[in-house]
Parts: sequence; structure tokens; C-alpha cells
Amino acid sequence: MSQAFLGVDVGTGSVRAGLFDAGGRRLGQGVEEIRLWRPEEDFVEQSSEDIWQAAGRAIAAALAQASLSAEAVAGIGFDATCSLVVLDENDAPVSVSPSGAAEQNVIVWMDHRAIAEAERINATGHEVLRYVGGIISPEMQMPKLAWLKQHLPKAWTRAARFLDLPDFLSYRATGVDVRSLCTTVCKWTYLGHDGGRWSDDFFQAIGLEDLAQDDYRRIGQKIRPMGERVGGLTEKSARELGLRAGTPVGVGIIDAHAGGLGMLGARLSDVAPDEAVLEQRLALIGGTSTCHMAVSRQPRFVPGVWGPYYSAMVPGMWLTEGGQSATGALIDHVIHSHVRGVELSAQAKSAGTTEYALLNQILERMSAGLEHPARLTAELHVHPDFHGNRSPRADPTLRGMISGLKLTDSVESLALLYLATIQAIAHGTRHILSALSEQGYDIQVILACGGDTKNPVFVREHADVTGCRIVLPDESEAVLLGSAVLGAVASGAYPSVVSAMGAMSHAGRVVEPTEKSRSFHDKKHQVFLRMHADQMAYRKLMQ
Repeated sequence: MSQAFLGVDVGTGSVRAGLFDAGGRRLGQGVEEIRLWRPEEDFVEQSSEDIWQAAGRAIAAALAQASLSAEAVAGIGFDATCSLVVLDENDAPVSVSPSGAAEQNVIVWMDHRAIAEAERINATGHEVLRYVGGIISPEMQMPKLAWLKQHLPKAWTRAARFLDLPDFLSYRATGVDVRSLCTTVCKWTYLGHDGGRWSDDFFQAIGLEDLAQDDYRRIGQKIRPMGERVGGLTEKSARELGLRAGTPVGVGIIDAHAGGLGMLGARLSDVAPDEAVLEQRLALIGGTSTCHMAVSRQPRFVPGVWGPYYSAMVPGMWLTEGGQSATGALIDHVIHSHVRGVELSAQAKSAGTTEYALLNQILERMSAGLEHPARLTAELHVHPDFHGNRSPRADPTLRGMISGLKLTDSVESLALLYLATIQAIAHGTRHILSALSEQGYDIQVILACGGDTKNPVFVREHADVTGCRIVLPDESEAVLLGSAVLGAVASGAYPSVVSAMGAMSHAGRVVEPTEKSRSFHDKKHQVFLRMHADQMAYRKLMQ
């Protein structure tokens, strides 16, 4: 029987499971939606039990589509959003919700309840903060933990384990509490270089010194690199997931970072990249939010950009992680909040297509005769920080702006706003690339995956705005493939993550930037920067 490797990806709205062969060819896939609660503004919560059950259903669907039995699965890799899971001493859920609902034990990555706690942590100016771009984000775990300690002290006392969601999945699967170097370094302030360590005095400085008790038992005593074998599926977990007990499980990874594994190692011009070439590549993972992953041989400190993180994605290399807090979520918000949004959604459903496809058709019609489609928004500009700015301004309090609205509610006006929003997101990527360039990066190629990159207008505008080639992976589900890479390494099929990346990831279509639009987007970028300056001026006037 041929071997298959299973990747399980937990996103913000769904769990996906994918089965791949040793060459990275997808054999089957399953998708299951998961629940999301918003008890208050800026509060976003999930249930670890709901996620686990959805994973079992997604795996069953993937096996069925691939016509494979559980015995064919040789290794499992998990990736997930960097959300915070809280369990008690019996591994039962501990509520993190102001509602007190027992099942709501996950603070989702995008939750911004801990802005004040992040500000207090940043005010310490501790050395550890150098490794998160100089400013810790409320999307990371230390501010969220500080919020829990202050606002839900009973939950804080009950909690026996605080886990990143990828680590929860491997723990639930194997019963072995091993934390990922990826999750702990990127979101928990673990210092992965020089042998790896937690910083005792940092926890003291931020008022979480009790987490250091018992050698950091509640947040991770054993921290290992991605893909290393955690253990085998327990009998109970095997029954719940419909798999074979003892199946090897690899140390997990954050979802965006799994996308990096699924793309960065791809051959271009039939040449496998070495470390020098990897430094010229950026992995862009576009979904609800967007992550921008770059690696380097030496640490590069980029103000406002997360990292540098040692061995947090590609072993032996430093990771720099830019990002935008709302991209796919922002595009959807713009569509669905427009007066024509409901009508457009109904039309798309009736036609068996998407709102994006219909809007792209309208834009194509509207741009007929223009030098390039981007010129449609010459007088319409969007500042995309509706959910704050993750990079490089690192300011969660920033807000979105729109300039150039007309007194019209036509579907064409929605199409123009949709295009201007996509362009604004692309200019956010350009802004991040500029910050990377100032610290020595020379990004030539963007390898892009995720739901956003299935939209040709999103890809085209990113190529034109950044001036970079956009390479789409041959496997459209690159995040799932990245998880399967970890399963393949855990099984012993490949000796390392790097070797598995080289064998399983492959480049697909290449989109070149359009020279005709360069001057237009140079001017548009000046507007993008000016809108931030104007927002700061408005704030000063209103103080």
C-alpha cells in the first residue's frame, strides 16, 4: 500500500484536512466549518472541542475523496492559527469568555481585547521585545495571558495548561505535551537561539512571574523543532479522528508558517534554492489576514515587523514576519457592508460563482479602453487599517479611511471600492517590503498562497504595486501541503524539513508586474503614506 501524509489546517472559519503523496500530489481533501463567538467588540472566541470534532469530520471526508483507508496514513502534521487554548488539570476546557460559557476556551488570534496589556508590556522596554519587532502585539499570547490574569482570575487559577492551538492539536492527538519552536518563539517570547530559553526577568517585569513556577510547566517545558516526532496517536484520538493508533504525529506549526514550508522550497527555472536564494524570496499567505514571511542567515531587526525568530520556519535560518491584520476579512467587509452587497451575493449564488468573480467581470468591462485597469481608482483611495496595523507601523489603534466617495450606490461603485481596497492591501505589502529592504533584504520574488491569491485581481495588483514577480504554487493548498511536510518528516519518509520541502513543493503559474502601471502606483503609494499622516494629524487636532 502506498503511503499518504496527512496535513490538518485549522483556520479562522474552518478545519481542512489534506492527504498528499511523497511527491506533494494532493490525493484528497475535506473541509468543515467551525464556530466563532464574538461576545463583545474586539472579542473573538472558539471552542477547542468543536475544532477537534470538526478535524475528525474533515479527515473522514479527505480519506473518502482519496479512496484511502486509515492504514495508508503514514504521518500527520497539524497547523493552526496562533490562538490561545486554556485547559484545566483534567484537560477540560476553561472558559476565556466574559460570558462564562464553558466551551469558549480559545481566544482567537484576531481578538484585540488585550490592547491595554500590550501597551503595558511594551512600556517595560525589555530586551525580549527586540525579537518581536520592538513592539509586542495584542494578537500575541503574553498580552492575552495578562488580560486573563487580571480580568478572569478564577479561570487563571483553574488553568493547568495554556497552549497555542497547533500545540493543543498535537497534545490532544498524542497525550504528549511538546510545544513547537515555531509557536513559542513567534507568539510566546521564547528565545529560540543560543540553545533556547524563557526569560525569567521578562515574566517578572510584566507581572506573569507565576508562569515561571514549576519550570514553566503551564506554558511549555519541552520545546522542539517542527516535524520532529511528538509521539503516536493514542487509541482514543485515533477513534475520534478515524485513523490508526500509533500513527506518527509531528511537532506542529502556525498556519501561515505552514504555507511558507509549502512554497519557499520550490524550484524556479529548475534550480533548487540555497540559503542565499531563499533570502530573496517572500512567502505571502493571504486569507482572513495576510502574513509575509522572509528568512535570512543572520538576524535582521526590522522595526515594527515581528522577529527575528530563530528556526521558527526554515531550520537554521532567522524568520522575519510581516503581516496585515485584515485582508480577506476587509475585502468581505467592504462587499457585504455596501448597499449592493446582498444583491451581489444572491446573484453569485444563483450563478454558481463568487462575488469576487462578478466584481472582476464588472471591472473588466469598466476598464475597457484604459491603459491599465488600476487607473479606475485614480480618485478613490482606501487606507486598509480597519483592524489596526500589524506591520510595519505596529499600531493596533489605527483605523481605516476612504477618500473619493461619490453620491451613488451602483454596483459599479462597489466594484471600484473593491478594487481600491485590494490595491490598498497591496500597498500595505509594498510598505512592509520597504521596511525589509531598509534592513538588508532584497526581495525579488513573492511566492503566494491562500484564499486571497485565488483571486486574479488580488494577484495582479500585488505584482503591479510591489514590482515583484508573483509565483503561485502548483499545489493551490500550500498551507495543507506544509502540514503534510511535517507529517512526512515525523514518519521518517524524509530526514529533514528542508529535504521534504524540496521534494514536495513545486512552483506553478508566474505573474509578472505590468510596467505600464508603475508610475500610477508610485503616485498611489504616496497617497497611501499620506493617508496615515493625515490620520495622525486628525488625532492631534482632536486631542
